Amino acid sequence: MDATELRGKTPDELRTQLTQLKKEAFNLRFQQATNQLENTARMRAVRRDTARVMTILNEKAKGEADA
Repeated sequence: MDATELRGKTPDELRTQLTQLKKEAFNLRFQQATNQLENTARMRAVRRDTARVMTILNEKAKGEADA
């Protein structure tokens, strides 16, 4: 997921994406706890994607507040 791709989405789409990422992170944590996690790098990718989405949501919120 690229930041430029995310900037083209609406805040509602970003919130939906954020919810999906948080659910995936939750499931990955459970898989890790039960030693069923196959791709450990996915946890890092999900965490970073979550941060990207939150950053862009904050940027959009700040832009609306300034306008």
